Amino acid sequence: MAASRSASAYPDGIAPGDADGHGARLNWISLAVLGAILLAALLGAFGGGKARGAIVDASAARLEVHTPRVLRNGMFFETRIHVTAKAPIADAVIVVPATLWRDMTINTMIPAASEEKAEKRAFRFHYGPMKPGDVLDIKVDGQINPPLFAGNSGSVGLHDGDRPIAAIPVEITVLP
Repeated sequence: MAASRSASAYPDGIAPGDADGHGARLNWISLAVLGAILLAALLGAFGGGKARGAIVDASAARLEVHTPRVLRNGMFFETRIHVTAKAPIADAVIVVPATLWRDMTINTMIPAASEEKAEKRAFRFHYGPMKPGDVLDIKVDGQINPPLFAGNSGSVGLHDGDRPIAAIPVEITVLP
């Protein structure tokens, strides 16, 4: 009776002498590979993660752009643009080339610009005059459209009317 109990302690098809050690090693390798993939995902290698900022200090203003650099197809994202005037600006204009937002849907831009134009292969958002010390914070919400693969690049610029003040190059990588 004791022999039948020890034989039944193992699942069907497995006997006490079947473990040769190879399966246990493969289980650890599988676990290590899975752990490496999860760690890379947590660090943002496959999209998402904290948006890194870029800053340019010009004589007339300070321009900051915070946007994710790696996104996945279909993801929603947020871009923040921060402008601090150091000198008078007659007409603060944020300029985004059409190539940067190609195959993306821009859902909202808060605050809304007083005037929006699409000219010279760029989107131009007019926010009016700024005095030294004035701050302009803009939040842009968008989504990656399915046709976009590999990514887009361009620059986010600050102009005083047609005169460029500062620009920050932006590259967005899009993974499937």
